[in-house]
Amino acid sequence: MTETSPDPSELPAGSDPRAQLALEQSLVVIQPLVSWLLRNGVHHGALAQALKGVFLTQARAELEQRGSKVTDSALSVLSGVHRKDVRLFSQAAPTAAAHAPTPAAMLFTRWITDAGYRGVAPDSLSRTVPLSRLPRHGPPPSFEALARDVSSDVHPRTLLEELQRLGFVRVEDEDVLLETDRFISQPGDTNAARTLAVNAADHLAAAVHNLTAPVDERFLEQSVFADGLSQASAAYLAARARELWAPAFEAMVASATARVQRDEAQSDTPMRVRFGVYYYHEAVTADPAPTAPAAPAADPFHHPKNESGS
Repeated sequence: MTETSPDPSELPAGSDPRAQLALEQSLVVIQPLVSWLLRNGVHHGALAQALKGVFLTQARAELEQRGSKVTDSALSVLSGVHRKDVRLFSQAAPTAAAHAPTPAAMLFTRWITDAGYRGVAPDSLSRTVPLSRLPRHGPPPSFEALARDVSSDVHPRTLLEELQRLGFVRVEDEDVLLETDRFISQPGDTNAARTLAVNAADHLAAAVHNLTAPVDERFLEQSVFADGLSQASAAYLAARARELWAPAFEAMVASATARVQRDEAQSDTPMRVRFGVYYYHEAVTADPAPTAPAAPAADPFHHPKNESGS
C-alpha cells in the first residue's frame, strides 16, 4: 500500500486543533528547506523516505522522555510509520549531527577574538583588532601555537591548508596573513551545508522548546520585523545588523571560552550551547486583488516590531 503525506485540509474530522495548527505552520517553516533541496536535485520521494527515519528518531526520544516502553508498536503508533519500516530503520546505523564547529572554524574564531592575538587598532587606542599577521612557527602569538591550542588531533599544517583553501588566510614568507574578519563558508563547500543544518536546527529547537516550556525556562529567541522599505534602506539595515553582531559575537566568545576553561576540571559537563543571529530581507510580492472588500487594518502604519520568541 502506498503511503502519502496528509494535506492539512485532509486531516480527519475532529482532529486535535493543535495538530492541525502544527502541520499548517510546519509547511511554512519547510518552504526554504524545500527550495534548497530542489536546487540540489532532491525530490519529494527521497525526502519522504528519509523523513521516516527522522520521525522514528524523534518518536523514540519522545517515548524515552515520557518514561514509556520503546517498542516497534509504540514507535509506529506515535510516528505513523508502518511497522515494517520501523524494523528496517531500526537496523540502520543512526547518523549523528556534527554540532561542534570544525577545527578550522574554531582556530579562526580564536584568532579574531582571543586577547592574546589582538592588538591596538590603528585608528583608536581604545579599540583592539585581530593581529593581521602571525609568524607561522614559534611561541605565542604564532599560528602553530594557536593551532595546537585549538586542537591536539589535527596538525597545524593541515589547519593552515584548510584555511588557505577557504580563502581566509595566505602565507607570505614565514608569516600567515589574515584575509578576512569573519568565517563564512564558500558556496558549494560541504561545510556550508553542515553549518546551515546545525544553526537552523538549533534555532528551530529553541523556538519549539519555547512553545511548551515555562516562562522562566524559555530560551532567548527574538526577532525584529519591518516592511514598507526601499532597497537602499534594506541594504543599510543589513550592514547595521552586521555592526550590531560584531561586539556581541566577540563578547560571547570571550565568555564561553572562560566558562569552558573554568569547567575543564569538572567531570560532569554534558551541556553544549549555541548563540547566533540572522538577518534576512526580500521583496514582498503583492497579493492578488481581493474579490471582496478587505476589513480595515487595525493599525494603518508600519512600525518595526518584536515579532516572536522569549
